[in-house]
Amino acid sequence: MTSAKLDPIDLKILDAIQRDGRITKLALAEQVGLSPTPCWMRLRKLEKAGIVSGYHARIAMRVVAPVATVLMEVTLANHRQADFDRFERVIRDVPEIVACWSVGGGVDYLLKVMARDIDAYQRLVDGLLDREIGIDRYFTYIVIKTVKDQVALPIAELLPASS
Repeated sequence: MTSAKLDPIDLKILDAIQRDGRITKLALAEQVGLSPTPCWMRLRKLEKAGIVSGYHARIAMRVVAPVATVLMEVTLANHRQADFDRFERVIRDVPEIVACWSVGGGVDYLLKVMARDIDAYQRLVDGLLDREIGIDRYFTYIVIKTVKDQVALPIAELLPASS
């Protein structure tokens, strides 16, 4: 299934489930204007196509414990495919690195790190440097305040305009 095959009902289903992953079959059907069985079949089709990739609880970690959120820019020393592969393989296995994007521009990667505190973050970075995974430079940005951290995607705004 591609975005070209998504109709307005599919878009309503996607919007509803990303805002409430625990929505009941009946409530979902009512929201999108279908009876429960066809609605559920559409949802299953979206899941099978990989458009819906999972359901998750969002944890307010700062309510559980104080944490440091850090954004980290990384530039590798070398830019062969093997260098990128080695770096990415290691990063995938570090639980405190909760997001990593390969980016264009002046740096190679942007990472989001959640650590107990700044000392724990620095120990993590020191460990990465000790592993010699090709890091040439890194810059640290400590998140002082979260202004917006939206999980729901603006699906309708991201799709190509219909002609």
